[in-house]
Amino acid sequence: MIPVNTPLFSGNEKKYLMECIDTGRISSEGPFVKKFEKDFSSYVNRRYGVAVANGSAALDIAVQALNISKGDEVIMPAFTIISPAASVVRQGAVPVLIDSCSDTWNMDVTQIEKKITKKTVAILVVHIYGFPVDMDPILEIAQKYKLKIIEDAAEMHGQTYKGKMCGSFGHLSIFSFYPNKHITTGEGGMLVTDDQSLAERCHALKNLCFIPEKRFVHHELGWNYRMTNLQAAIGIAQLEKIEMHLAKKRSVGKLYHKLLQDIDCIDLPLIKTSFAENIYWVFGIILNKKCKFSVDQIIEILAKNNIGTRPFFYPMHLQPVFKKMGFFKRERYPVAELLFKRGFYLPSGLGIKDEEINIVSSVLHKVLQ
Repeated sequence: MIPVNTPLFSGNEKKYLMECIDTGRISSEGPFVKKFEKDFSSYVNRRYGVAVANGSAALDIAVQALNISKGDEVIMPAFTIISPAASVVRQGAVPVLIDSCSDTWNMDVTQIEKKITKKTVAILVVHIYGFPVDMDPILEIAQKYKLKIIEDAAEMHGQTYKGKMCGSFGHLSIFSFYPNKHITTGEGGMLVTDDQSLAERCHALKNLCFIPEKRFVHHELGWNYRMTNLQAAIGIAQLEKIEMHLAKKRSVGKLYHKLLQDIDCIDLPLIKTSFAENIYWVFGIILNKKCKFSVDQIIEILAKNNIGTRPFFYPMHLQPVFKKMGFFKRERYPVAELLFKRGFYLPSGLGIKDEEINIVSSVLHKVLQ
């Protein structure tokens, strides 16, 4: 079986984990947590980092820390994983959707301004798959209308926009360290910011809002969203290898491009734009009009050949849970719908071998040509 993702542990992961075990420092109070917060926030050029249990937890905290509340509107992409929208809805706020660009698959920033109302308080930017969102127009809009920016850089470890690190643009920016990310801690996430008061609030919210004076007296409801010392130990070892991981990802993308470019019924991802080079968090492809198969059929055929895949994100306006809640009535986002209907991604984890990529390519050629 060639799984859709295989993590890579080639550094000090075992060494740091054994240090945790030997010292008994396995909880969230261990020293690796603070070191990971400091080292990772520094890597993405932010002053403060707050390590949490996962990327979704980071989004929950970001929305509450910015005081987004019932009836507020938050602009975000229609094409994304459900987590950003879920965090907004749980706060009683309203997600306002933007369709995608057909080339980068990110939110189309030219559609944002017309969606702004008196209730709009924030833009939730989600960088998708391999490219960052075009940030300059968003920064201008946010300044013009005095909006907060939450930057979901969960998939963008090491990616840059015009030379500036993804994760450095939001009032609060978040990352995920799920096993398919360029840095993994198994599960885990991080909020980063340059605002000390926001960082302190995020620390409180992730830790049940304990207060130093009277630990078990609470003035606000928070969460137990803490990262453990064990997770942070792995994260530090992974961060030490980040440049190697980025080079590996781009080599995977380069090889797939070379092997698949002659299949005329699929559209391959862009290699670069004017503001970024593809980081290939995943290697996604689109079945174009020449293809006689559906995504489901291709996924099934590849599975029978022991090749793992994933479909693209299901758009937010089509999600049954949000329809039941009365959101997005009669709304259409045609590019997001097309991406889901015609897109999927191939095995492209850090642990994938060149011979496995060759096998995937060979099977796709047999099926599609």
